[in-house]
Amino acid sequence: MMQQARARVAAAGAPAMAARKLFSSSSSSSPTSSSYESSLEEAEARTPLATVAEAFEELARMLGGAAAGGRQGSELRLRPFSDACSLVSVLFGCLGFAFKFAEMEYVAKVHDLLEASKTYETLTSMLEKDVECDTVKKPGSHSRNLRRVRQGLDLIKALFEQFLSSNDYSLREAASTAYEKVCAPYHTWAIRTAVGAGMYALPTREQLVCRLNETHHSVRTGMQRYIDASSPIIQYIDTLYVSRNITLDW
Repeated sequence: MMQQARARVAAAGAPAMAARKLFSSSSSSSPTSSSYESSLEEAEARTPLATVAEAFEELARMLGGAAAGGRQGSELRLRPFSDACSLVSVLFGCLGFAFKFAEMEYVAKVHDLLEASKTYETLTSMLEKDVECDTVKKPGSHSRNLRRVRQGLDLIKALFEQFLSSNDYSLREAASTAYEKVCAPYHTWAIRTAVGAGMYALPTREQLVCRLNETHHSVRTGMQRYIDASSPIIQYIDTLYVSRNITLDW
């Protein structure tokens, strides 16, 4: 049974591998060998959607714990954030060719943040360095890439919200509405046109559920968990910019 679970996750992408990094980096103490192996087996047995949802729930707990502990200006560490974001790429992959543009850009930006985590401990320290150097909006800067990753998280969140809003809502309709809300305002006419054409290649609702290794019931639970957990993370990132008088219209 464990081999079958491993095969399901491996076929969907690499969420379990990134989950290993996330749960390892977010742990405050070194686990015993047996407990660590148990945690890895549990991570590998989860579906990609459940793994993503749990990763962002962990990030939300980090933020909530910092605030509850009275630490001024609760911080989000860059490495566990980047590890959690790397899990989301498998969700883009399940959407097929129509979202390939978003997947490619998203993966590249997350990789940059993973590299940046070797230098910066938190999202705040990374952004403050770019503010100091006046490179926040410079193409290729960590802060610009963070902004693009945030849009990727929001795109998946908006798509899930639309997907759950009605059983009669096709995936193409849900994805089109999510794209128009989150990404279209920042894309050129050529990109918007290409995306619009690609929407017709999206899988059906049933095919998406199958690709995620979910049931019609579990997919709703998993999507709602991601929506609830990612919302405070997205808001936190927006606040990092706004609190430094950096607009979000780019």
